[in-house]
Amino acid sequence: MKKVLIAFAAMVSATVASASDINLWEKSTLNEILTRGELQVCLEAGYIPFDMRDKKGNIVGFDVDIAKSMAKAMGVKVDLRNTAWDGIIPALLTGKCDIIISGMTITAERNLKVNFTDPYIIVGQTILLNPKLEGKVKSYRDLNNSQYTVATKLGTTADYAAKKYLSKAKLNLFETESEGALEVINGNADAFVYDLPYNSVYSAQNSSKVVHLDTPFTYEPLGMAVRKGDPDFMNFLNNYLTQIKGDGTYDKIYNKWFVSDAWMKNIQ
Repeated sequence: MKKVLIAFAAMVSATVASASDINLWEKSTLNEILTRGELQVCLEAGYIPFDMRDKKGNIVGFDVDIAKSMAKAMGVKVDLRNTAWDGIIPALLTGKCDIIISGMTITAERNLKVNFTDPYIIVGQTILLNPKLEGKVKSYRDLNNSQYTVATKLGTTADYAAKKYLSKAKLNLFETESEGALEVINGNADAFVYDLPYNSVYSAQNSSKVVHLDTPFTYEPLGMAVRKGDPDFMNFLNNYLTQIKGDGTYDKIYNKWFVSDAWMKNIQ
């Protein structure tokens, strides 16, 4: 009798677990997207080259191409929902979109409100180098020398990073990114330290005048944000990122926006 009761309890437990799994899937955002036939993405069009408007007013960029690629893999359409940055997490939490793909840095504070995928790009500080130093200066470590002058923007994470990692170099601070980068072109600075996205665009525009050391030396990971309590959606997203990074899709999109400058002529 005892064995029968144990077997019955195990069967009931398995049935309950199965029902629970089905309920979890039915409530999943991924299931909602597939049923709806549309992936709704919150972003803010104002972060070059992630999210911006072209001359026709369309939202384009690195994040947009990632979102479109994802929607295609799902077999659904994509709906880009331009959202003010200070309201983008509330918009996600209140169901106004399925996901945030908008150059959002993963932080502990944000992670208390939303769940993040694995980082899909790292956008720490990189270096624009005077071409005369190409081959001689290969990383930030080589720049940490009193013989070099480094420029950056005052009060930014680049400012703090330069003071921390390049303390031996002479540091010149400027009010704008463009002023600091121009110092390298004019020969008044050996290098300019700033965010990867800006440096990528600037180097593409001035490829004969600066060398971009594009491996970040600080860690500022960007992730896609989703509502908490949705393991099925999170599983799909992380596996999808792994897939496109392995099959060449990610590299194609990255090179389009961070290596080439062909897109610039179509931007507002």
